[in-house]
Amino acid sequence: MKKMLAAAVSRVLSRVAQKPTGRVLGASCNYSNDATFEIKQCDLFLLEEGPPVTSVLTREDGLKYYKMMQTIRRMELKADQLYKQKLIRGFCHLCDGQEACCVGLEAGINPTDHVITSYRAHGLCYTRGLSVRSILTELTGRREGCAKGKGGSMHMYCSYFYGGNGIVGAQGQIAETFNMAALWKLPCVFICENNRYGMGTAAERAAASTDYYKRGNFIPGLRVDGMDVLCVREATKFAADYCRSGKGPIVMELQTYRYHGHSMSDPGITYRTREEIQSVRRKSDPIMLLRDRMVNSTLSSVEELKEIDAEVRKEIDVAAQMALTCPEPPLEEIAHHVYCGDPPFEVRGANQWIKFKSIS
Repeated sequence: MKKMLAAAVSRVLSRVAQKPTGRVLGASCNYSNDATFEIKQCDLFLLEEGPPVTSVLTREDGLKYYKMMQTIRRMELKADQLYKQKLIRGFCHLCDGQEACCVGLEAGINPTDHVITSYRAHGLCYTRGLSVRSILTELTGRREGCAKGKGGSMHMYCSYFYGGNGIVGAQGQIAETFNMAALWKLPCVFICENNRYGMGTAAERAAASTDYYKRGNFIPGLRVDGMDVLCVREATKFAADYCRSGKGPIVMELQTYRYHGHSMSDPGITYRTREEIQSVRRKSDPIMLLRDRMVNSTLSSVEELKEIDAEVRKEIDVAAQMALTCPEPPLEEIAHHVYCGDPPFEVRGANQWIKFKSIS
């Protein structure tokens, strides 16, 4: 009996001792430091040359981009869940499917470059430096949100980022802006994230010409594969260098796809089929494309990326819990931060007898 017990204990201890060894071996895999990939050639307008058709990806950058895109995907799915539970109210536009756009853009510019965007901006908020916690708490209208719980999905801000400006796609304003930028040779990169639908209308049904990268008329343009983070990165570097050299503005059209509807009030399947969405997921999903590249070139392994996935899910769950337990801003602060640096003044409420103090 003692021998049998000793043997059993020996087998258990043997298994326990082997587990750390397995993790050490997994952590010490002979990963490549970098790899070179072919990327899709950009379509050009009024340009003699464009971005390169190859891109070098380091292991460090690959893991960084993968985690960022996975975090944005999980954050948007969590926002979907919270909205359906009526814990997020108002407008809410999700960007899952378009992660390569915001991650690739950030990889191609400087942290001190200014970024101004319309709605569907949660991913840009994250890549510009806002934490998942500050984004989700803003979505649930909590005091610890990036806009103190008063901006919601469409109005989030941080240093060098001005996020959520409605209807910036209005044709008149865009034409005027293009004209002024060209006249003054302003260093502006105008970006159109073409996710193939304007609300519930397919681009082909709404536009006589879907060559949006040519809409600048007298401004050069690029049409970029917006589902490939490396293609977006290289095109953004090219566009930024073009502007910094004093040549004036440039237009970039990122061809991408959104998995959700226009907003949470749109199921997204009345004007397109489920099969269409699934086809894009199978063939062009930006996270899948990067994962396959990294695994096939030994920049990472399936096991390592699964560990990142688990880490991201845990981070999102913790942030979501904070988004539900943080206090809401008090009513007395509803008029605060209307202006910056101004002396306090009164703001009228719903009727003339209700007054709120505004403090910068």
